[in-house]
Amino acid sequence: MGPPVTRDRGAADALGLVVMFPALLGLALLVLFLGRQVDTRSQVQTAADAAAQAAALQRDGGAAVAAAERAAVGVLTDQRACAGGPAISIQAAEWIAGGRITVTVQCAPSRDGFAAITAPARTFSASSTALIDPNRAPGLP
Repeated sequence: MGPPVTRDRGAADALGLVVMFPALLGLALLVLFLGRQVDTRSQVQTAADAAAQAAALQRDGGAAVAAAERAAVGVLTDQRACAGGPAISIQAAEWIAGGRITVTVQCAPSRDGFAAITAPARTFSASSTALIDPNRAPGLP
């Protein structure tokens, strides 16, 4: 008997690579996209918490709005997590000592780099409520 005959499977391996590579690339992009979504959600909640606390320390509504915007923008510095900057709204029924102030922050993450998976547009929103500081309320010196 002669030497054993081996079959060349090089073509099959190349075909497997051609099929597997796009699937693995798509999976990697999907994982990165979902990671950006989780990161943005976390940053928006942190910004809402910081903005509510900053607003609650002010003496009036106008100063509260400015303080909340500064705090939220200071937290949301990553342009990939919040493309175009945050949208901030403040609600306080009355500006009195011990009253409640609610800050809502909205932000949409950038979809740059995810064209291959046709990433959907999504806006994240988070609200946080804080008590107006009784030592900073209007009417106090």
